Amino acid sequence: MAYDLNLADRIRKMLLDKSVKFKEKEMFGGVAFMVNNKICVGIIKNDLMARIDPEVATAALKKKGARPMDFAGRPMKGYIYVNPAGVDAAKDLKYWIDLCLEFNPKAKSSKKK
Repeated sequence: MAYDLNLADRIRKMLLDKSVKFKEKEMFGGVAFMVNNKICVGIIKNDLMARIDPEVATAALKKKGARPMDFAGRPMKGYIYVNPAGVDAAKDLKYWIDLCLEFNPKAKSSKKK
């Protein structure tokens, strides 16, 4: 897997510091941090993948480094990519992780196959 291992360590530490129970799962060619068996936050190559409430997406997209997640050529509602400049500072990464954790209880689980 070719993704930012340092960013993965930073996410892991923040989740542990918040006493969040999570699992890591390789997907999308990167890694996803699963909370309550749902994708919460992840990394694709060097970008943070944030799963946030679609109702706050417009405001969140104004943050440095943020853009809609367009996996397979189409935007995915409630998912945002954040480039490395947008999560370089600890406070910026905390902002995104907090948004992801806030939405997680409302997020739908993917259907089991």
